[in-house]
Amino acid sequence: MMATRFAPSPTGRLHLGHAHSALLGYRRAREAGGRFLLRIEDIDTSRCRPEFTAGILDDLAWLGLDWDGEVRHQSRHMADYRAGLDRLDSLGLLYPCFCTRAQIKAEIERSGAAPHGPEGPHYPATCRSLDPDTRAERIAAGASHALRLDMAKARARVGDLAWNDRRHGKRRAEPKRFGDIVLGRKEIPASYHIAVTLDDARQGVTLVTRGEDLLASTDVHRLLQALFDLPTPDYEHHPLIVDAAGRRLAKREGAPTLASLREGGCSPAEVRAMAGFPG
Repeated sequence: MMATRFAPSPTGRLHLGHAHSALLGYRRAREAGGRFLLRIEDIDTSRCRPEFTAGILDDLAWLGLDWDGEVRHQSRHMADYRAGLDRLDSLGLLYPCFCTRAQIKAEIERSGAAPHGPEGPHYPATCRSLDPDTRAERIAAGASHALRLDMAKARARVGDLAWNDRRHGKRRAEPKRFGDIVLGRKEIPASYHIAVTLDDARQGVTLVTRGEDLLASTDVHRLLQALFDLPTPDYEHHPLIVDAAGRRLAKREGAPTLASLREGGCSPAEVRAMAGFPG
């Protein structure tokens, strides 16, 4: 049975871009007689707020969307992500990184030719060569550190990978473009990449509908699926909703929220049409 999901982060109220993504996932599931799931991605407790979670549920219900089963809140499942990190660690694929952001920036500037990826310059792997004793001593002393994936080892373990997108066709996964990515850190114990990969599998998601801004990230998710022996869903990365000036609608850019449109007198049908789903 098909299962899609809508997985917002409660760091603000939903806007038309969110509405488009939710409506697309909802339509794909209902047309196939499948399940539409709701997940709240609230791992970053420094930015996520309960009132925004309540607002998301209210906005979706107002739009006329219903979902199947209980809402999954990521903040309640940290043990699942910790177990995933432990498994990667047991395979020798993680290493602690003690570098600060300032130190990483300085090292990149000194190198003068750091490779760049979808998330910016690659981490220069300063801590990858630290010996086990030094790592253990620093951790025992309480040194702050992140957990990074040894990308070369990970890719060597799984070989070539591919995944299918309904809009973009079959794509070869190239996670090396991200370098040794962070999968966990003190303030956010599990990264978006590991949490979303494990959750999609646990919830039985068969089609992931999301914006094209996450197209490149799917290469990392495909790698993690292979490392965890998880099934690979189909994907549909949709074009982003933009304003009259062609700018992507985003919370940080002050995009009009569904709540503000509602307060301004718009009906659910009018907002659905503005989000690309008339009728």
